[in-house]
Amino acid sequence: MAEYRAMFCLSDDDLSGRRILDCPGGAASFAAEASALGAEVTAIDPIYASEPGELAARAVPETERAVAWAHRHAGRYRWDWYGGTAEQAAMRRAAAARFAVDVCAAPHRYLAGRLPSLPCADGSFDLALSSHLLFSYADRLDADFHLAALLELTRVATVETRVYPLLDYTGAPLDDLIAHLRTELHDKGIRTSLRKTRYEFHHGADTMLTLHA
Repeated sequence: MAEYRAMFCLSDDDLSGRRILDCPGGAASFAAEASALGAEVTAIDPIYASEPGELAARAVPETERAVAWAHRHAGRYRWDWYGGTAEQAAMRRAAAARFAVDVCAAPHRYLAGRLPSLPCADGSFDLALSSHLLFSYADRLDADFHLAALLELTRVATVETRVYPLLDYTGAPLDDLIAHLRTELHDKGIRTSLRKTRYEFHHGADTMLTLHA
């Protein structure tokens, strides 16, 4: 939860009583933790097509693989927000364990789906959060996909969409793609802004894109 608060600049007001989409949700604990604070959270990810028990069983081992990969490539990242590699690993393991419990206890919070076509009605949420898909995989998801995904997020979120990070998975900047998408969105009547975050794991990944519905 602390990671989400920092990377998306989430305040208590952002969470309290809000309908929030987390897409893609992965094996994150945000849905569980934010729901406990009074938010109405739905996480969407294609992996949720699996049975809750299977998702729970995979969560910690897959997190261990991701942690090991990050530690093998430690030079790509800044560790000071966490305090060090051990603290980052502990936080990720705790999040995976919380997810494993919640996906079995409250499976209604976890819907199978993927961008750019979500199984939700218009205006289903107040706030949409999307991390580590858009921009992160710009080498395989083209500009048209990004635009379609951003439009889909604004379709289902009535107030705001926040996207982080704005670098690809190697840490390369994507200024031209971001400028192109902001122009396209502006032409469709969607206002956007860039905002500094309180989180930077990849070097230079300290900014989120906000779409104002």
